[in-house]
Amino acid sequence: MLLSACADTAAAIDAMPPLTAPHPDDTPEEPVMTSEHTIDPSVPPTGAGCADCETAGGWWFHLRRCATCGHIGCCDSSPGQHATAHFESTGHPVVRSYEPGEAWFWNYATDELYGSGPELAPPVSHPADQPAPGPAGRVPADWSAALRR
Repeated sequence: MLLSACADTAAAIDAMPPLTAPHPDDTPEEPVMTSEHTIDPSVPPTGAGCADCETAGGWWFHLRRCATCGHIGCCDSSPGQHATAHFESTGHPVVRSYEPGEAWFWNYATDELYGSGPELAPPVSHPADQPAPGPAGRVPADWSAALRR
């Protein structure tokens, strides 16, 4: 009986059409953020970590950089959600990831993700040796239970 079931499964798998990856030309590209979205590429970031978490002695999961004024805030998964709070208090709608190796932008006003955008003043991320979550020494042992989803 078991051999029969295995043979039936193998036959069904063989009858399936092959799986193929989409052709790169078929994949829509993410839009590119332009400087017309209140971005000031000349403004440097305010520091290596979330400015508000640093003031309060808190911690963050990932960091976001305001593309208007350079303010560094923590992401919406972080306990403080300071990047969103910065948008709500200032009206600065665009942030760029402040994580090493990431160059995407997010527009809070339109809820749009942009795969890339203009080069911002360096540094473009927190130091590579700074852990995420961070900062080192302030992240609780049960930090993943404190993440907002």
